[in-house]
Amino acid sequence: MDFSQRLPAAFFDRGPRRVARDLLGKVLVRREGRKLLAARIVEVEAYLGTGDPAAHAAAGRTARNAVLFGPPGYAYIYFIYGNHYCLNVSCLPDGTAGGILFRALQPLAGIAEIARARGISIHGQRDLRNLTSGPGRLAQAFGITRQRDNGKDLTSLRSDLWLADDGYPRPRVQVTKRIGITKATERPLRYLIAGNEFVSGPKMRP
Repeated sequence: MDFSQRLPAAFFDRGPRRVARDLLGKVLVRREGRKLLAARIVEVEAYLGTGDPAAHAAAGRTARNAVLFGPPGYAYIYFIYGNHYCLNVSCLPDGTAGGILFRALQPLAGIAEIARARGISIHGQRDLRNLTSGPGRLAQAFGITRQRDNGKDLTSLRSDLWLADDGYPRPRVQVTKRIGITKATERPLRYLIAGNEFVSGPKMRP
């Protein structure tokens, strides 16, 4: 498997809805020493910036959310519930807030290392699904923390965390309301690969 074709900044220099849809089927990659961890993106959510009540950027630019207002293609990491990190990527031109939350991945490479990071022994498909299904789980699996990764340029060749295009065919996309939030819950901004068993939340019909 070849994960060397990194997505360029221009890919992210668009509206969050378009970026979210096009991220499905792409690959999140982490270099850990001489090993590569990789998993296919199967579920994301779009956050639209200052006009979106559920977005971290809704109240304007702060020291905490500044990455969302910066150049496109940068990692924005936040901490929730006192024990989980969440991975986002910035969208839109520099100065305009927008982002994508990664909700679920399908493991492809470095599965033993991913399982070790999650503290899980793999005995079947259900254990494999639990490795990276959910924002907190996938962040733990890839060693993603705010201290390590917030503000990291995911398009840079120097980055140990990036997003790749491995030539996977364009998937069939299902769109639903966002989940796990309390504001603007009616907006259809959750995107997933239809029928994929690694998506988070309730089982979705294709």
